[in-house]
Amino acid sequence: MSLPVLVLAGSRDGENDVLAKLGQVSHKALLPVASQPMLARVLDTIAHTPGLGPVTISIENPDCIRDLAGDATILRSAPSPSESVAEAIARIGMPCLVTTADHALLRPEWIQEFLAKAQGCDLAAGVALRSTVERDVPGTKRTYIRLSDMSFSGCNLFLISTPKGRNVIELWKRLQQNRKRPLRMAMTLGLGTLLRAVTHTLDSTALCRRIHKLTGASVRLVPLSDGRAAVDVDKPSDLKLAEKILAQTTP
Repeated sequence: MSLPVLVLAGSRDGENDVLAKLGQVSHKALLPVASQPMLARVLDTIAHTPGLGPVTISIENPDCIRDLAGDATILRSAPSPSESVAEAIARIGMPCLVTTADHALLRPEWIQEFLAKAQGCDLAAGVALRSTVERDVPGTKRTYIRLSDMSFSGCNLFLISTPKGRNVIELWKRLQQNRKRPLRMAMTLGLGTLLRAVTHTLDSTALCRRIHKLTGASVRLVPLSDGRAAVDVDKPSDLKLAEKILAQTTP
């Protein structure tokens, strides 16, 4: 059986996105990274990873990527990533691998490692430990989530394995809707959990246990062995870094 893949390619700013302007393209997903649109790089990696497919791409302007999409299905994205995932998996079904168009360095071996480690839970998220990122991409500035037992950066790889995984997406939607209302976020997560997160006394086990209590879903953070998996192209400095890494690794 093949595993369906969802690629999130939406951008709130469209052609006004900083990276779209930098690359003189109509959409961030079309930004050339080492002379190849980064969406094309992601699709190429998926095509070269055994066991994946069919592919669905979520983007607010389907027409702008039709020449790149090949056999992929294109869906119009919702206003937020969480809503886009929820709407897409309602059509795709589960299990489903989710990644993003700005994951320009994505490699088949990272996907295979992630999937091998992500079995046996309702939803898994790929992460890279800070020590791993600093080892493999010295000097890079990433955004880290700091827990008491681990500090990590996301790798834009998610596996939604069962219908219970949709409950986590619904929780994500509620948190996104209330991201500017800390009190409502606290009410959603629980004040104790929020306080422990703020004071860095929340560990990964307690976090996953709390998500399970709220959603009924078993969640796993999956550390990947290559810190480069945490590098996405979200700002001009990321583009320079990605092209530097590609120049060092491409034969």
